[in-house]
Amino acid sequence: MTFETEDRAALRESVRSLLAKHSDSAAVRKAIDTVDGHDPELWSRLVEQVGVAALAIPEEYDGVGASLVETHVVLEELGRTLTPSPFLGSAVLAAQAVLFSGDADAAARLLPGIAAGEVVALCWASESGWQRPGVVADGDTLTGTAHYVLGGDIATTLLVLAVDGDAVALFEVDPAVDGVTRRRVPTMDPTRTLAEVSFSAVAGRRLSASADLVDELRTAALIALSAEQVGAAQATLDLTVEYTKNRKQFGRVIGSFQALKHRMADMYALVETARSMSYTAALSQDPQDAYAAKIYCSEAFQQVASEAVQLHGGIAITWEHDAQLFFKRAHGTAQLFGQPREYLLAVSA
Repeated sequence: MTFETEDRAALRESVRSLLAKHSDSAAVRKAIDTVDGHDPELWSRLVEQVGVAALAIPEEYDGVGASLVETHVVLEELGRTLTPSPFLGSAVLAAQAVLFSGDADAAARLLPGIAAGEVVALCWASESGWQRPGVVADGDTLTGTAHYVLGGDIATTLLVLAVDGDAVALFEVDPAVDGVTRRRVPTMDPTRTLAEVSFSAVAGRRLSASADLVDELRTAALIALSAEQVGAAQATLDLTVEYTKNRKQFGRVIGSFQALKHRMADMYALVETARSMSYTAALSQDPQDAYAAKIYCSEAFQQVASEAVQLHGGIAITWEHDAQLFFKRAHGTAQLFGQPREYLLAVSA
């Protein structure tokens, strides 16, 4: 199967062009210091001019009716520029949670808003990770804390995965009701906001949830994240190559030294292999491919980012240079939705 079709190439160009105009390094740094943690005006442009939030939502719910492969293209471009946005948390995770649930009423109620750019957050992980939800359901009453929630502090609706006996149930919660407490938490990666959402005997609206809902969500999340990692790894490589073409040492540009050429060739090989892993997973939507992409893309991006810091020298660890932002994104994404080592057993099995 071919990943880069004519339509996807056109989508990529539209997103890349918009981000080039409105999400350069200065704009990203300005966005991460805002109350929302992203630039609402840029998010509106992406939603209204390109329709990114509606891509994987069926037409009957005011969506475009495309596939998760199209969202993959957008995520890769957002990763390339480190653009903070609600796209991964709302338009991918929350929207897919509703679709995977099979709850037609919830889909009709929530998906048109998501397609229009409203922020809906999925509350999932416990403090120890994504293997078990941090919230417990007693009937329709929710208690506990969801950690590492993408967009949890600004969402207008919360979707909550909660332990319900031996199963996991899905609930819809209004964040304004009594008993819900939200706070943004400090993160290593300043380009991604995470929140802690606590529930104290909160009544939730129970949605349908199939037995494999969590597995389907995990697969979608890992594949989507790998797209971001590939885009950011490519940008890190490009940044490094450009720097070595201009930085002079001993009367020569350092990119002319054979040892550095070899290291950048290795970086290129890592990026291209990671891209192949990510694209394969996007096309197949298979859990095993998703796990493999999570492992390989995480490790490849971390290695590329580390090499970039070494090849840039001391300037790479200064706040003024973007190399440190890519380094932090690499290590942050490696932890998101579970560490790579957590999936090694599943792949080997």
